[in-house]
Amino acid sequence: MGVMIYADYNATAPLRPEAREAMIAAMAAGANPSSVHGPGRGARKIVETARGQVAQVIGGRAQDLVFTSGGTEANALAIRGIVAQLDGACTLLVSAIEHEAVAKNAGYAGVAVETAYVTGDGVLDLNWLRDRLARWDTGRDGVPVLALMMANNETGVIQPVAEAAAMVREVGGLTHCDAVQGIGKVMVNVGLLGVDYLALATHKVGGPQGVGVLWLRPGAPLKPVLFGGGQERSLRSGTENVIGIAGMGAAAQASARDMSGLQALSQYRDAMEARLIEEAGVTVFGAGAQRLAQTSCFGLAGFAAETQVMAMDLGGVAVSSGSACSSGKVKRSLVLSAMGVDNALAQSAIRTSYGWNSVAADFDRTADVWLEAARRTVLKDTA
Repeated sequence: MGVMIYADYNATAPLRPEAREAMIAAMAAGANPSSVHGPGRGARKIVETARGQVAQVIGGRAQDLVFTSGGTEANALAIRGIVAQLDGACTLLVSAIEHEAVAKNAGYAGVAVETAYVTGDGVLDLNWLRDRLARWDTGRDGVPVLALMMANNETGVIQPVAEAAAMVREVGGLTHCDAVQGIGKVMVNVGLLGVDYLALATHKVGGPQGVGVLWLRPGAPLKPVLFGGGQERSLRSGTENVIGIAGMGAAAQASARDMSGLQALSQYRDAMEARLIEEAGVTVFGAGAQRLAQTSCFGLAGFAAETQVMAMDLGGVAVSSGSACSSGKVKRSLVLSAMGVDNALAQSAIRTSYGWNSVAADFDRTADVWLEAARRTVLKDTA
């Protein structure tokens, strides 16, 4: 079978050498960053260096970043912290394609939640949003709080965050952006986006798992939801993950440096998709919209996603179906349902995603293995 081709970067990327080196160096600190003695100050320096590295990548100030245990906690802190600070006087507008880390936290926040609809290409419907905000009644609905991701984890479709945030801001609302799939893949600049909150993690671009960041605009309403020793400006108590934070900072910096190389992967992705369309008639989801350069989500009715994932694994290519980080199970995609994709076709959707260590041959091998599996099953009568 040869070397395994890894095509599941949107779930987690292999650790970058820069991140590994930073983490190994941080292991030597061996102290609590809240301690005032010399070793403690050394650990604090590691944390603050990384905070500055991440802030630089997103065009923000280091003091506006709060480290968390990952992207899920960063999203939860934003959503629950906003609701707590506003005493529930708000309505959450959650895009129909949000990751469950956003959608479920919104659902449990104890306030009204409305779905912000998307087009057939999986892009937020700005006309719908404009119309909804024009009918906004603050007395009835409270403050509008939009939750809109930077790029979808399944389809790779990039969202019009800046345009949507500007609309929401005009009516006195707030915008939270889950940029976990955006950082290191597209430019993420908090000033240009005009958002109030931004959640980050770097394990999709070669950083360690188990560490994340919430950036918040100075003055943006937020209350802590985890209480304890008052770390991270009392917004997220708990001893900081010094080793993970060091790796995150290094990965953020390296991914920003290498972004042009990653974006160049689109030529290989496009060629792979063209071949699959020509030889098997697959449907590529979100193909009509701007997408992350290294993500492809496609399907062929009658070819079950679970069967494809197993066949690809046996053939030496690691791919996933839907949001692989949700439960490890293959299940129906809520994202494709929101895009109006026929259920039979949606059940056949798989995602391939590449990254910092991918090469052209990985895309060729992905197509080879997928076509071999398809010809053994759904295409056998037409081969």
